[in-house]
Amino acid sequence: MKLYDSPTAPSPRRVRIFLAEKGVTIPTVQVDLRAGEQFTPSFRALNPQCTVPVLELDSGAAVTDIIAICRYIEELHPEPVLMGRTPEQRALIDCWVRRIEWDGISAIAEAFRNSTPGLEQRALPGPLPLAQIPALAERGRLRAAHYFEWLDAQLADHAFVCGPEFTVADISALVTVDFARRAKLDPPDHLRHLKRWYGEVASRPSAKA
Repeated sequence: MKLYDSPTAPSPRRVRIFLAEKGVTIPTVQVDLRAGEQFTPSFRALNPQCTVPVLELDSGAAVTDIIAICRYIEELHPEPVLMGRTPEQRALIDCWVRRIEWDGISAIAEAFRNSTPGLEQRALPGPLPLAQIPALAERGRLRAAHYFEWLDAQLADHAFVCGPEFTVADISALVTVDFARRAKLDPPDHLRHLKRWYGEVASRPSAKA
């Protein structure tokens, strides 16, 4: 089993943090996205979508979805629990993760990829060359602002995103904040619940993964 990773991309960082919380080490293969290694024939054979992360299993199967990778690791290494102990907890965590992905990660990526020099033909990840659309960058900025307001409201009554325990939802939300800062979309200072939560989760050793 090995993990195809890239230190410059936010998506594989979610898996690295998850593994660090578990105390699990997996052999990694670094994919140089800037050099276009994700488009090589060998990587396309592994993942036709040309994205990281990819978990290649001993059977040769490739798992290319972040949450699917995390769930596989959780099945192998149940403790500490990061994806819920009960059916209700698992369902709620899955629900929040999907919202974070759509309202947060997708929005920030929309703003970043449609405005960043050097990504003129890479407005979406994947094998297709797609031109930037400035209007989508503006929409992404508006969506990101709404996301941070929503996340702050959720954290007003919760120590972590889904309640009293740190979960994969917190990992996903942490990565959105750091990705937003890279995209110059920092959360406003008045979101004090978000600020309190971020200070706690960003100080965890796993956040350095």
